[in-house]
Amino acid sequence: MSEDAMAFYRKNIGGLHQAVRIALGLAAAVAAFIYLAGATAWLVAFGGAGFALTGLVGYCPMCAMAGIGKGGAS
Repeated sequence: MSEDAMAFYRKNIGGLHQAVRIALGLAAAVAAFIYLAGATAWLVAFGGAGFALTGLVGYCPMCAMAGIGKGGAS
């Protein structure tokens, strides 16, 4: 990865946090289609998928804005 890309993207969640995000995100997406219907199911599923995606990537924008994560909280 180039130096410019590294300035934009730095992991700010650790391994356990990533695993929990992936598991909960996928569980929410699956549960949405089992227990909900229509547009609500799709909205919850997309939210779960987004949560899982932050786990896969290792970067959470909300954690970064709050100063939470690797590198110390302020």
